[in-house]
Amino acid sequence: MTFLLDEIALATARLAEAGVPSPRTDAEEIAAFVHGVRRAELHTVKDADFDALFWEGVSRRESREPLQHITGRAYFRYLSLDVGPGVFVPRPETEVVAGWAIERLNEMDVAAPVVVDLGTGSGAIALSISQEVALAQVHAVEVDPDAYGWAKRNISEHGQGRVTLHPEDLADCLPELNGQVDLVISNPPYIPPGAVPRDPEVRDYDPARALYGSGRDGLQEVRAVERTARRLLRPGGLVAVEHADEQGRSVYLTFPEDNGWRDVRVHQDLTRRDRYVTARFGQE
Repeated sequence: MTFLLDEIALATARLAEAGVPSPRTDAEEIAAFVHGVRRAELHTVKDADFDALFWEGVSRRESREPLQHITGRAYFRYLSLDVGPGVFVPRPETEVVAGWAIERLNEMDVAAPVVVDLGTGSGAIALSISQEVALAQVHAVEVDPDAYGWAKRNISEHGQGRVTLHPEDLADCLPELNGQVDLVISNPPYIPPGAVPRDPEVRDYDPARALYGSGRDGLQEVRAVERTARRLLRPGGLVAVEHADEQGRSVYLTFPEDNGWRDVRVHQDLTRRDRYVTARFGQE
């Protein structure tokens, strides 16, 4: 164990030098993955069992390949999801959006709420809702073939029989549910085409289709979410849509009262930055 601790310390220094935001955590996660244990169980790895593949993983992380691509897993709320090339790696800020939806659904006087997740990606939001809201009927929509494959894999593992996956575009999906949905939620692409994310893990590895929105402001997909939510929701139904921290006002204005929206609000994430907009459709 002393040897592994020393190797983790050396790896931490290398990752810190490379600008990795959480070098110690990432070094430990790679060590745990390579040795087939949890981080809390690293002390059980004997010196003789040290696997040199640890340094291969460290080198990949040093080049700013996402930790989740190295381990093949991403943690989201209470889930451990399969991720890799071709799918957006779910972020902690999206957990806040999902948490709001879960709280509102559990407050509803509805026995089996109907939920639609537009642009589900890995399935993180849809699966969290299905896991944390009893009897929820969750529909996950994903048109991109690569992301659809990852969502199908995760739903097979975590949401079999509780989440229905649809290979459809969020702009015209699920007409059979028009006027019947209790909550629509989405983390659509919203980065303006001219803006380039600072983090290499995002810029170089997340699929462009999941990052960059259409139109000069990047909000064409958000506008499509508004139209689809207006079509799908029952009177009194709710919508939640994630956005970039500087887009709060623009997304707020995307849900006008003239379209039937009420109680439109901009919410902040844990860093106190504008992160998502919610609204209620019509009157209950």
